[in-house]
Amino acid sequence: MVTAKDWWIYRGSGTVAERRAKLDEHRPPWREFKGRPDPAYAPPGTEGPAWAETYERGDGYVPDAYEIDAVNTALYLRRPLLVTGKPGVGKSTLAHSIAADLELGPVLHWPVTSRSSLRDGLYQYDAIGRLHDANLRHLESPGRSRGVPGRRRPASGNSIAPYLRLGPLGTALLPQDQPRVLLVDEIDKSDIDLPGDLLTIFEEGSFEIPELARIASRQPRVRVGTQDGPEARVTVEGGRVQCRAFPIVVLTSNGERDFPPPFLRRCIRLHVEPPTKEKLERIVRQRLRIDDSTGDDPYRDLIDAFDERRTEGDLATDQLLNAVQLRLNGAWSGEGERKDFLKTVLHRLTGPLA
Repeated sequence: MVTAKDWWIYRGSGTVAERRAKLDEHRPPWREFKGRPDPAYAPPGTEGPAWAETYERGDGYVPDAYEIDAVNTALYLRRPLLVTGKPGVGKSTLAHSIAADLELGPVLHWPVTSRSSLRDGLYQYDAIGRLHDANLRHLESPGRSRGVPGRRRPASGNSIAPYLRLGPLGTALLPQDQPRVLLVDEIDKSDIDLPGDLLTIFEEGSFEIPELARIASRQPRVRVGTQDGPEARVTVEGGRVQCRAFPIVVLTSNGERDFPPPFLRRCIRLHVEPPTKEKLERIVRQRLRIDDSTGDDPYRDLIDAFDERRTEGDLATDQLLNAVQLRLNGAWSGEGERKDFLKTVLHRLTGPLA
């Protein structure tokens, strides 16, 4: 059990409200942002299926003290947390753990690929869909088919709003009094330019939507979609989004590439090591809610097998959880099935297949 330190916010002592108040109080003067919240927009709170998924995943996370130290350092400094480590050590789950512990609502998730660009994270604009709908309105116009002079399409049909939707990064940067948690997953798979493109966003906490900036003189306020759901909309003024509380950004990397120094300088770095046997026991008990007070340990030998097999090749913690879950359900219980069971469920991700 990790003993909470006085300065911790994440996994610290006190109520959630007290710890969030501490987060708001200790704000570096060079990381203050002045965005104005839209009173008509309310991000999802601690209810609904999205929050249930975030809480279920994050509540079972078992962090070490050095991980909690790094998270809280990022919280105090309003800096992104760059989490590295082998696949399966819980890098992504850490973001859900932060959201669950501080009750900050569902995690916003941006899975990065080699084709991802900064704009994908900020917003999506369906220009083709807008053109298609404009052509349909033109063809269906009574004025066109009957030759009525001066007939014009309704003004609502010209709005750009239905074709704009903020991406996960853009939604996280919306001005709110409480920060959102954003998971930028596997950033090491991105195009080489993406980390550099993120620098200005991380420094300024704002971005411009050119399609809205061009029409700002005649449409200064436009309601656009967000990542919070198909019906969720927010007003963007002057084509610019400016945060108020800087989002809690967790970037994960499997270590497949190096990042430029200017990018690393703006991040708090955390390397997550594979869990020890003692930590594996805590993870199994926490995630599967096993009460071992009776002295019955239906998983101990599986932890031993997991620890032995990973010396010859990488294994992911969720493979162990799968194995214990199968054991609890009575699967693979026949005599002589142990070897095949371990080979099937605890197959090595690297190294020999046996």
